[in-house]
Formats: sequence, structure tokens, C-alpha cells
Amino acid sequence: MRKLVSCLFVSLDGVAESPDQWQFAFDEEMGEAVTRSLEGNDTVLMGATTFTEWSGYWPSVTEGEDAGFADWINGAPKYVASTTLTSVDEWPGSRLLEGGLAEAVGALKEGEGGGISVAGSPSLVASLLEAGLLDELVLLIHPVIAGGGRRKLFADDAPLRKLTLVEARPTGSGVIIATYRPAR
Repeated sequence: MRKLVSCLFVSLDGVAESPDQWQFAFDEEMGEAVTRSLEGNDTVLMGATTFTEWSGYWPSVTEGEDAGFADWINGAPKYVASTTLTSVDEWPGSRLLEGGLAEAVGALKEGEGGGISVAGSPSLVASLLEAGLLDELVLLIHPVIAGGGRRKLFADDAPLRKLTLVEARPTGSGVIIATYRPAR
């Protein structure tokens, strides 16, 4: 079975939305953690918001510091979980998932290939965790309080869910990289 991994930036108050507005640093250690979370993955899963934002950016990146990731994500098969989008044709290699989330992602995990990386999409990550489909959650916890008006990774009324800490380490900039697996 294919492994489903998410790597997200979060603030101390649990905000995962719009990290570009509150993330103060991106150091080499964070880059290594993100790269490690992608190792062995050859497929991308994302929600509608991330798809809409990223499809307007990544296909046009051909050089600079983002070129390596751009090559990877542009070449990878991309699956979009959405109830609002009717087409994802603007980004080559993208397909809408059909049917319910649990069934569609379950079938994707049972298919051929390497691991599956969830790109951004905090609401999707929370849904995957609740459905028992997420195998690993890597959080890059920033020492910042992002404040209200932004979506948190988990809603205040999210059900109790136990995770097991696999690894945690601070970076030189004070970000804590914590890797969790759902307790089963």
C-alpha cells in the first residue's frame, strides 16, 4: 500500500492557512525536512484552493531556487479532491478525484506507484486524518502567533485523535519539525 504523507507549516496557535503571511523564515533545515517528506513520493494530492493557487504559479517556474521543486511537482501525477472544481485541465498531469474522499483516496493508496504527498491543503489533511487515510504528518511549527481570521489546521470541534510522535527537532531559526503518525 502506498504511504500518504503531509508536510505543513503551522503557527503556535495552530494556523495553517496562508503561511506566506506569517512565516518569518525558511531555513536550510526546513528545506531538508520538506525534501525528506517528499522522498519516495511520486504523486501529489491536493484540495481545490491549493490547486487553484499552485496551478497559476508552478507551471511557469523554470529557473531559480524553486526550479527543483517545480520540476518535481510539474512532472508528478496530481490528484485534486474537490466538490467545487469541474476541471483541472490547466495544469498538465492533473485529475479530479471521483466519488467520495475515503473511497477515492483509498483506491489511490492501493494503486501502483510510490508514496503520495499531500500538498498544502490543511482542510484536506484534517479530513484524511479523520478518515484514517493519512500515514504521516510532518509539522513545521513556527514560533509565531498568526492570530485570528485564518483557518487552523484542526477545527475547535475536531474529534479526539491520538498521534504518536516519531521525531522532533528544532531548527536554527526556532522552528520545530515534528513528525507524527496516527496511533492505530
